[in-house]
Amino acid sequence: MKGLMNTLLIKSGNPGQISLAERRRFLRFGFKVTGVILGGSVLSLVPTQKPRCELLGASVVGTYPYQPHYAMIIYKDRCIDCERCIEACTQTNSVPAYGYRNTILSRKKKGIAASKMIREFLPVLCNQCNRPPCVRVCPTKATYKDKENGIVMVNESLCIGCKACMTSCPYYARYYNRETQAVDKCDFCYRKRLQHGETNTACAEACPANVVIFGDLSDQKSDLYKLLHKPDQTIQVLRPGAGTMPNVFYLPG
Repeated sequence: MKGLMNTLLIKSGNPGQISLAERRRFLRFGFKVTGVILGGSVLSLVPTQKPRCELLGASVVGTYPYQPHYAMIIYKDRCIDCERCIEACTQTNSVPAYGYRNTILSRKKKGIAASKMIREFLPVLCNQCNRPPCVRVCPTKATYKDKENGIVMVNESLCIGCKACMTSCPYYARYYNRETQAVDKCDFCYRKRLQHGETNTACAEACPANVVIFGDLSDQKSDLYKLLHKPDQTIQVLRPGAGTMPNVFYLPG
């Protein structure tokens, strides 16, 4: 999956530029684009309060479509590529050796000294979009967005293996499970943990570097809510031009 880095992280001759199509898409939603990182137009910065509120899927601060409204923060500068998150996910969700529910992309970039190259890592998983293209293209409605918590789920008994959802996902976050003969993906550990009373995902719990923060975006007392609503907080999302309104947010630091 690390080979997808160059595909997912769109390269640009000028890392400060984003495509006209993506810029128009952002302006259509009222977002202010202030910059990009990782050499392309994948992560867009939205630092002001009103655009951030819109980015998080709320028309009014603190008002969100689902109760609970599960979301995740990933600190993009903390990942050390130990893959503990992948191991925990694989074990918890019985992911086969050829499959994946989360992955870590990597690339080399120039360090402070121009002659020195350093490697950076970016954890990627299903973004549990508010506007999921996978749901729109599924011919049998096997992929659906849970009406209570907003998690994008897969009903294996309805999946016919057409893989249309895999093709439509802008994050390459799905795979076909040959054992179940159905597409599989991250569900924030809902079936294995959350619905059994757990309050955290396996990946967040296993990470030694505190890269992942999981929580309820509708709970104003949660750490996740407080972090995302800091007035000076810079929030970034993957592939903003896709217009998916994801519930996985990348923060610096």
